[in-house]
Amino acid sequence: MTVTKGESAREGADDKGDMTGGAEDGVVGDGYVPSERRLERERYKRARARRATAIAALSTLVTAAVLYLVVVNAPGWPRTKETFFSAQYAREAFPKVLEGLWLNVRLLLICGVAVLVLGMLIAVARTLRGPVFFPLRALAAAYTDFFRGLPLIINLMIVVLGVPALRLQGVTVDPVLLGGTALTLTYSAYVAEVFRAGIESIHPSQRAAARSLGLTNRQALRYVVLPQAVRRQVPPLLNDLVSLQKDTGLVSIGGAVDAVRAADIIVGRSLNYTPYIVAGLVFVALTIPMTRFTDWVTARMDRQRAQGGSI
Repeated sequence: MTVTKGESAREGADDKGDMTGGAEDGVVGDGYVPSERRLERERYKRARARRATAIAALSTLVTAAVLYLVVVNAPGWPRTKETFFSAQYAREAFPKVLEGLWLNVRLLLICGVAVLVLGMLIAVARTLRGPVFFPLRALAAAYTDFFRGLPLIINLMIVVLGVPALRLQGVTVDPVLLGGTALTLTYSAYVAEVFRAGIESIHPSQRAAARSLGLTNRQALRYVVLPQAVRRQVPPLLNDLVSLQKDTGLVSIGGAVDAVRAADIIVGRSLNYTPYIVAGLVFVALTIPMTRFTDWVTARMDRQRAQGGSI
């Protein structure tokens, strides 16, 4: 059949109209047109999401209002407000608490690095193979068992108060250094178990493949096993660092003037507990970003596992 020039022009105009109409209806660039059923399903999902958000916001507001009314209508609220929520003492304590917080941040940075290094060494020692390494494995296991079972507060008291009592030559009596040492001893035991779990989660075929390529056991551990193990254990490691950040406040039992000790000095002078609330809120404000970052890393790694990506 012969097509005239006028018919071709009309067909081109019709095709253009179809494409324009399709674009208005949600046509993708490759010409795919979603079905009406799919569009309806997507509209339903968006409506349900908006409804769920509205219900969550309303229930949150109602819960907050009920808690507020219960607290402020309690018989002892006026006295509690004066003792724990005094604006005057909060303004007085805030600069001192911030000044002491810098010590907590430095302890977190230094102890965090020391904990990661020592924890990795202990974990590697516990995973060494061969009977010749049995004493090293036994010592590493005894270390983790002891310091994971010993309460941190007791460990701090033993190190901060007991070491100076020995009067050893060349050994520091600085409560900051001793407190940081106690934190490192305790948290390295927890981190060592995190690293060990990551190492043992790597399938033996990975090590066997590395050995078949000519790598030694040490090279296989360094270049094949440890990189995968560390990536898998990033979320629990970040959680341990969040806990370490909070527990740096315990060094105040030895007299170190950190955020908690700065608040304690003001409380001892004023007999008002508002500085403790200020110190607690400062630690919460410092911890929340790390917690949200941990959640983001965890969610990202979960998505990678679901998509079959490298972790």
